[in-house]
Amino acid sequence: MDADVIVVGAGLAGLACALRVQREGLRPLIVEAETRAGGRIATDVRDGFLLDRGFQVLQTWYPAAARLLDYAALDLRPFYPGALVRIGEDFHRVSDIWRRPAQLPEMLVSPVGSLADKLKLWRLRRRALLGDLTDLYNRPEQPTPALLAGLGFSERIQARFFRPFFAGVFFEPELNVSSRAFEFVFRAFALGDTALPARGMEQIPLQLASRLAPARLRLGQRVERLEDDGVHLADGTRLRARATVLATDGTAAAALLGREAPDTRGTTCFYFAAPEAPFEGPYLVLNATGGGPINSLLCPSNLSAHYAPAGQALVCVNVFGARHNPDALETAVRRQLREWYGAQVEVWERLAVYRLPAALPLQASGVTAPRGALRAGEQLWICGEAAAPPSIHWALASGDDTGTAVSRALRADSPGPRPHTAA
Repeated sequence: MDADVIVVGAGLAGLACALRVQREGLRPLIVEAETRAGGRIATDVRDGFLLDRGFQVLQTWYPAAARLLDYAALDLRPFYPGALVRIGEDFHRVSDIWRRPAQLPEMLVSPVGSLADKLKLWRLRRRALLGDLTDLYNRPEQPTPALLAGLGFSERIQARFFRPFFAGVFFEPELNVSSRAFEFVFRAFALGDTALPARGMEQIPLQLASRLAPARLRLGQRVERLEDDGVHLADGTRLRARATVLATDGTAAAALLGREAPDTRGTTCFYFAAPEAPFEGPYLVLNATGGGPINSLLCPSNLSAHYAPAGQALVCVNVFGARHNPDALETAVRRQLREWYGAQVEVWERLAVYRLPAALPLQASGVTAPRGALRAGEQLWICGEAAAPPSIHWALASGDDTGTAVSRALRADSPGPRPHTAA
C-alpha cells in the first residue's frame, strides 16, 4: 500500500482531511494535479506585487478556520467593517454600527437606504445570528431577493447595498442565491473580521501543507480515474490505499465520478500598479451607481505593505463574469475609474488580469450543510465542494470531518495497536 488514505486534491478540504488522518495515526497521501497546493486559493508574485488569484478574503468568524488555522502566524489584516459605496457622484461610507457604534449618526443620514431600511437591518441581523448552523441550514429556503423583500427592505437599499456587497461574494449580479447561503455569509460578516493574510491568501494553504509529514503531498500528478483500491494517474502510475477521499472542486469531482458538472459563476479580476492608492484606509469599494462594469475595488496594499513594493500601491478591480475580451473590458473599467478618481488613473499600469469562469458554484437552491461525512462507496469518501457549500469554513470543516470518519472506519476494520506517525 502507498498510503492508508489517498486524498485527491490539495485544496483546503484535501489538506484538512489529510492532516486529520495524520493526527489519527494513519498515513495520508495527497495527490494534486497542479504544481502547488491550495486549489482556488493562490497568490502570484509579479514585479514585487502579491496578486491573489481573484478577490478572496478570510472571515475570521468561520468556526473551522478559527480551529484549524494559526491566525497569529497568518498576520491577518482586517478590512473596515463596512464599505465605501459609490452612489451617484460621491462615495458614502457604510458601517456596521454594532462594531462601530460611533458611526451611527453617519449611518442614519446615509443615502444607502431609508431610515426604515436601517432599522430593519437589526431584524435581519437578529435573524441571521439565531441558532446554530444546523438551524440556519434547516430554515425554509427562498431566493435572497424574496427574503429581503419579505423583511420589508426597499429596492433602494437592495440596489445600493445588498446587491453590490453580497452579489460580489457569490459572483451573482442579481443576488439570486439561496437565502440560507446569504444568511450564513451575513452571519460571518457580523461576527468576525474580513481579513487578508499579510503576505497573501496563499499563506492559508501553505500553513496547512507545512504540517504534513515529508512525502505526504505529491504535486503535478493528475488522477485519471478512481479505482476500488486507489487511483490511476494520467502518467499510468497506480497508487493503492485502504481508502480514497475525493477532495477536488465540484467540476473535477463530477468528471471523476461520471456525474453532471455543477453550474458555476465567474469573475474577472484586474490588478493595477499605482504610484499611490486612490483612497486611504482598509476599505472595500462598491459600485452602486447602476452602471459601468465594476462591481468592487480594493487596495490590498492599504491593508498590508507586503502586497506592493515600497512607494507603490496595488489596486484590485473585480467584474462579474469571465467571458469578456480583457482589453475591451479594461477600456470600460478605466473609463469608470477615471470618473471616480480622475486623471491619476491614466498612469496606472496593468499588472495582470485573471479570468475565472468557474470561480464558485452557483448556490441558487438546495443549499444544505453536510450531515456527517459523505461516503460514496466501500472505500470512497467525498469532501469539499462536492459535499458541502463553497466557503473556507465548509471546505475545512468537511475535510476535517471526513478525515475523522475515514480514520475511524479504517481502525474499525483493523483492530489492534494504533500506528505511530509524525504529527
